[in-house]
Amino acid sequence: MSTRTYKADVAIVGGGLAGIACAFELSEYGRTVVLVDRDDPDEFGGLARWSFGGIFLVDSREQRRMRIRDSPELALADWVEAGELGSTDVLARDWARAYVDRCKEDVDMWLRRIGVRFFPVVHWVERGWHRRGNSVPRFHMIWGTGRRLTDVLIHGLDGPIAMKRLRLLFGHRVIGLDVSAGRVTGVHGTRRDDESDFHIEADAVVIASGGYCGNVDWLREHWESDLGSCPPEILNGSHKYANGDLHRVVCNAGGDVTHADRVWYYAAGIQHPQPRHPRHGLSLVPPKSALWLNSRGDRIGPEPLVSGFDTRFLVQSVCSSHRQYSWQVMNWRIACRELAVSGAEYNDAIRDRKLVSFLKSVVLGNESLVRRLAHECEDVVVADSVDELAEKMNEVSGSALVDARNLAHTIRAFDAKVAQGRASDDEQVRRIAQLRRYRGDRARTCNFQRILDERALPLVAIREFILSRKSLGGIRTDLQSRVLQKGSDHDVIRGLYAVGESAGFGGGGIHGKRSLEGTFLGGCIFTGRVAARSISGLE
Repeated sequence: MSTRTYKADVAIVGGGLAGIACAFELSEYGRTVVLVDRDDPDEFGGLARWSFGGIFLVDSREQRRMRIRDSPELALADWVEAGELGSTDVLARDWARAYVDRCKEDVDMWLRRIGVRFFPVVHWVERGWHRRGNSVPRFHMIWGTGRRLTDVLIHGLDGPIAMKRLRLLFGHRVIGLDVSAGRVTGVHGTRRDDESDFHIEADAVVIASGGYCGNVDWLREHWESDLGSCPPEILNGSHKYANGDLHRVVCNAGGDVTHADRVWYYAAGIQHPQPRHPRHGLSLVPPKSALWLNSRGDRIGPEPLVSGFDTRFLVQSVCSSHRQYSWQVMNWRIACRELAVSGAEYNDAIRDRKLVSFLKSVVLGNESLVRRLAHECEDVVVADSVDELAEKMNEVSGSALVDARNLAHTIRAFDAKVAQGRASDDEQVRRIAQLRRYRGDRARTCNFQRILDERALPLVAIREFILSRKSLGGIRTDLQSRVLQKGSDHDVIRGLYAVGESAGFGGGGIHGKRSLEGTFLGGCIFTGRVAARSISGLE
């Protein structure tokens, strides 16, 4: 069977957000592009297509409208402290500085120019717990979720000018780089439909293939010891092809992968009711007013777990707990008002830009979501009493770990603290009070709601696992997205670039140990555009 050969100025490997942004930009500069992806055409956009659509921006018009004072200097200070970037993390610091300095023009204004719009209220996530987090709100939600973001960019690629310069190859898997005289000159691989070979000749190759955190074997091999011991069950909230294959290809060509142990995990993953790949999980936005318990039904402590402040701390706490999975216990009222699922799939009002439906869910709560989760997800149980709840929790876990009397005592003790309101000395209640002082959180946070409130029943319990989401490490690049040679901080592999999650969203580890959130989609756009400009001689 003959090998099919294609030629272009640039070959982009990966059809996620970073690859699309790079192709979009290259078409503007008159470059011809072949974009190759191993998935199907209806999955064009990758993980970003399924995302909630939050983007980290600095000094935006939404922030100014809300009188939030922000600056690149403040954002960088937050970033460095949260990520625990030390004096030796020179490349990560340089990339972080570049992002906070340039995201207003290169991400914010660029997206607005092509038709992407944001919610008027900026969300405040990763506020920090033991370490500094976001000093001010910076999480800008796209009206239409990540689906809208990728649709707008893909529509731009469908334009008559771009189409003359762009060729899309789906169902094509790249398995190697072509190198001549020390320069990357193309890629080769196999087609899925007939298993024939293909070859792309190009002046430059951009690796935009995503990360490695869908590969459980990789996660276990490189598990970061600071997180505690590796749990027996890790759900995959990433892409089905996020397996690190192209990272190994780059290493074989003389490149380097750094911080392979760095992964952005979430502590509140549940099994997907309609999984699209093995261990497929959904990432919940956990209710702040719920009681977070270990596998035995004991409150995790001594510091209680509350989402929205330090995701890494939540993961560390669960990984250090009994059996390394957890429960959240709440009532129906708390669930309807506070529970959410991260991503486009379970947020149809936002995804489909149905303003009335969205406003109704904010004011009245999202009962349809809770009913759907209770009906579809085996990790969600509903009961009219504590005894029944404990019984169902044990049925789900296949054990007798949760004692009903102990569970009732734990809930009543917490309810007593909640009833004290702002006067309470309970750290979770204090955090709830703190959240409610910001109007972006007030509508989605109950006003000191007790769990055993007869007017708010039935009870709800959700079993939650550690879920992998994004790779924080990746292919090491310089500030022009050029892949650096192994062992060098200056010498590059000519003709080879890496962007988005494949490059750890910048340089191989721009975040350090923590993300301030919204920096993933933003990092994909930013690095994709940087690579395009570098290839075109504009960086």
